[in-house]
Amino acid sequence: MAASIESLLQEISGVEDPMEELQSLKTRFDVIFSLLNSNQREQVELCVDILERILMALSPVNLAQNYRVELQGGLTHPNETVKILALTQIGRMVEEPDAVTEILNNHDVLRAVIHCIEEEKMAVAKQAIQSLSKLSHSKPGLDKLFQSDLLKVMKDVMATNDIVRYRIYELVVKISSVSPISLGYCANSSIISQLLGELTGDDVLIRATAIEMVTTLAHSQHGRQYLAQQGIMDKISNMIRGADTDPFSSLYLPGLVKFFGNLAIMDSPQQVCETYPAFQNKVFEMALDPDPVMIGVAMDTLGLLGSTVEGKQVLQKTGQFAVFSRMSQLASSGATELRVRSLDAISQLLTLQPEHQTEDLLALTESWFHLLSNQPMDMIRNISTQPFPELHCGALRIFTAIATQPWGQRLMIKTPGFMEFILDRSTGQTKEAKDAKFELVGSLACSSTAAEILGSQHYIHLRAYLREGPYYVSAVASVSTEGAD
Repeated sequence: MAASIESLLQEISGVEDPMEELQSLKTRFDVIFSLLNSNQREQVELCVDILERILMALSPVNLAQNYRVELQGGLTHPNETVKILALTQIGRMVEEPDAVTEILNNHDVLRAVIHCIEEEKMAVAKQAIQSLSKLSHSKPGLDKLFQSDLLKVMKDVMATNDIVRYRIYELVVKISSVSPISLGYCANSSIISQLLGELTGDDVLIRATAIEMVTTLAHSQHGRQYLAQQGIMDKISNMIRGADTDPFSSLYLPGLVKFFGNLAIMDSPQQVCETYPAFQNKVFEMALDPDPVMIGVAMDTLGLLGSTVEGKQVLQKTGQFAVFSRMSQLASSGATELRVRSLDAISQLLTLQPEHQTEDLLALTESWFHLLSNQPMDMIRNISTQPFPELHCGALRIFTAIATQPWGQRLMIKTPGFMEFILDRSTGQTKEAKDAKFELVGSLACSSTAAEILGSQHYIHLRAYLREGPYYVSAVASVSTEGAD
């Protein structure tokens, strides 16, 4: 359908005077638009399906010039698929410099888009947020949203209920993340300060949602600078400290810890952990908590911190080594999701890229590996043989982490049957398992120390495995004897 429409449009573009053909084409499209005015859901959705394909074949400028009125009508249509169609096409126009002027000059279109954020259907609201956030890429767009009465429209829509208020926060955080200039517009609107005020509100569920939004804002450097200027890092650190006396803190504490975990990885683990010791202490405390939610967040955060060299050094300084036996305990038994998260954390903590493999750091990762268990190689191999693909792959990722490190290779060659286990293609039959095994083989085969430590015979087999690829199946000759049973 789309291809035939495109060829039709190309045909028209080759005509000396295309106006007549274009008018004829528009008349046909107008008929389909008019058929949207029906109570028959099936008819409306069929029209939407056709229009989606037709409109995608038109340029945003063509849309803005010829179908703006129809799309504006779609924004108030009772059927959500029509609204989403209109919002998607408006989103395309907003991205096009030559078409966006048509939208910016039409106050009613933007007003209707903002009102779509209060729609009951989440898909409609999401598309409205997506389309409006694209306005932030230009100064005229920012001026229109934040320096006209559309700002009042946004604030009126915010007052609908808690859910809609957070949708507006989501829009404003998206816009703020684009650039320091767009953040300035959002800050001046007072919506950002209203969001920050929600962090210490009475409703703990709203507090939990607010911390997620603030964490998103902290993804950009200018966002982090703004939050620091507003004293938000100190405020969140104090909230972590006060969590012990709040019976409802379990609802928002994971978000507070995730905030600092993300902050540490984007800025400096050492600086964040030293400046906000309450965060670091709480992570270790949560790792020993009986609550699976707390444990999961602690595992994710420790893995995140330990994925960098600086983070590894910070964790080593704490001397909190009991957490390693806790990780191995969680990885070995219990709910599958927690086991996978623990395995992932272990692999991140043990990963050390060749360019970072100093004597001290190699000694650190080796000591951490032996803190997992008396027989860590056997423990992880046992997990890899269990009939759960995600556990199998998680265990292989730990072996991949140590495969580039000389001490890891020495352990592998000393462990009876381990090289055979690596080269055995019959274990792990899913695509994910084959990919994980191939990554392990690749890490070993590409290591500069592998040939010497593992021996030439094993090294040749690893290189052959690598050449054959992850999904290689060896041919098995079968001989049938005529007349045999």
